[in-house]
Amino acid sequence: MKIALIAVAALVFVAIMGASKYYSVKNDLVTQREAVNAQWSDVDVVLQRRADLIPNLVNTVKGFAAHETEVYKSIADARAALINGRTPTDKIAANDQLSGALSRLLVVTENYPQLKSNENFLRLQDDLAGSENRIAVERRKYNEVLEHYNVEIQKFPANIVAGIGGFTRNDAYFKTEPGAREAPKVQF
Repeated sequence: MKIALIAVAALVFVAIMGASKYYSVKNDLVTQREAVNAQWSDVDVVLQRRADLIPNLVNTVKGFAAHETEVYKSIADARAALINGRTPTDKIAANDQLSGALSRLLVVTENYPQLKSNENFLRLQDDLAGSENRIAVERRKYNEVLEHYNVEIQKFPANIVAGIGGFTRNDAYFKTEPGAREAPKVQF
């Protein structure tokens, strides 16, 4: 009788410890998933800041280089795609499109010396450069947090808890696009 009681107590102890470990791992995974969501929100904020700056920059440049309508159109289209993107994957693709368009705009501005001396343009260009730096930092942080989450849901015993709890891999990483390292070419 005493052995049966000890065996039952041991089973109860093991069950309590197992449940405790399960909920501990699940809580960690929930925390990490929310960290990914929070970091995405930070990325989204800096992307929106850049999208808000762009019309001012474009209008300033437009005043000096009115015939560069194709560059302006590509920026407007990319900005609209960024604002209308619903998922991280949509916004990442739109961000890459916008980055390329802005690179072409900055090349255009190099061909207009009087634009470079315009105070409004210089301030907006500095703001945009600051936004680009913030975006780079937030993208890096987002990729790190996402990587940590994806690694954790594959480790034992978290992989078991992840499977039971519906935690799935998220592959919405920021990546460089093919040709992103090539300088944009603007022809007149």
